[in-house]
Amino acid sequence: MPTPSATPPGSTPNTPNTPGTPGSSAPDARTRRARRSGPIRHHRRGLAALTALATLTVGCSALRAQDPDPARASAPAAPAAPPAAGTPAVQAAQGQAAPAQGAQLAQAQAAQAAQAALAAMPAARPQAAAGQELNGRLAAAEQQAGMQQVLAAARRWGLAALPLRPPAPPAVKPELADGPGVKRLPGLPPVVYRVPTSDKVVFLTVDDGAEKDPQFAAMAAELGVPMSAFLSDYLARSDYGYFRGLQAHGVTLDNHTLTHPDLRRLGPDALQHEICDQQDHLQQESGTRPHLFRPPYGEYTEAALRTAASCGVTAFPLWNEEAFPDHLEWRYADQEFHPGDIVLTHFRAPSGDWKGTMPDMLRRVVDAATAQGFAIARLEDYL
Repeated sequence: MPTPSATPPGSTPNTPNTPGTPGSSAPDARTRRARRSGPIRHHRRGLAALTALATLTVGCSALRAQDPDPARASAPAAPAAPPAAGTPAVQAAQGQAAPAQGAQLAQAQAAQAAQAALAAMPAARPQAAAGQELNGRLAAAEQQAGMQQVLAAARRWGLAALPLRPPAPPAVKPELADGPGVKRLPGLPPVVYRVPTSDKVVFLTVDDGAEKDPQFAAMAAELGVPMSAFLSDYLARSDYGYFRGLQAHGVTLDNHTLTHPDLRRLGPDALQHEICDQQDHLQQESGTRPHLFRPPYGEYTEAALRTAASCGVTAFPLWNEEAFPDHLEWRYADQEFHPGDIVLTHFRAPSGDWKGTMPDMLRRVVDAATAQGFAIARLEDYL
């Protein structure tokens, strides 16, 4: 007797269900999870897209703030219009199946709200460009005002022409090696007759300190003429306040001994007293210790160089020309300035050999330098 078949006649024999095959009678667990996670995955992708859109829009606004083109920087950003109700994007969002329709519709509404909020943000103003333009205009106005003041001062003090402005001080001071214009012994301060530079500058130096002319101080301050004062204490001590006033307007105060002796006649103790004690006096009176020393009469010895070096002196500047109120004395036959020349003059009142005033002397030096195309610079910027 045949064994009855477990499969009814006309039916397909049972086969084990293989996940994902067409013959499967029920979805397996992985398929069910995939179906459930579909709307979630779409929703997450939508949120990521919205975040990217907001980031991109904010980034573009930040770039507009740095846009160097004033036309682009100042133009307001065109607001991004939300999608119209009849566009494919909205129709697609409204035509989804029931399970995903609510989530995707909420996503579309959130995107529209984000775009509307971003569109409502004001365009970034080009504050950096506006600030730079304002600073530039202020600087130009200040420079013009300064030039007008110098021009007015030049006219008031009777100059033939507006003084030339010196170049910026050198980033590195010239090397003071032994050679033309410089004498140097190993380990001792250099003696400088002419500063080694190619700049068309000369340097004005004023010695002693006997005359304290307020008109000279006012003229130097108004014109902004740089100079170096080499002071002897026995002449300057009656009114160091006058020289501090010069210092406040850029004049440097340097050492010219206590009593103006001929250093060739002094022994070690006297050299120490004349040079180093004056270093101490000037530091007390001016607040700075000089590093330049001019020997009286331009005379010095190796012992004087060594003594000066021991108390902070780094150079002995001498001179090429000497200025008086009514003339200039030239050391060279061409009677012309040369780059780096040092001009000597003195704090003097009108007398037999000083035919004029301190302002007369300054006018003569400035006019002569300007006529030859030279500016007056500060000696300490180069030495």
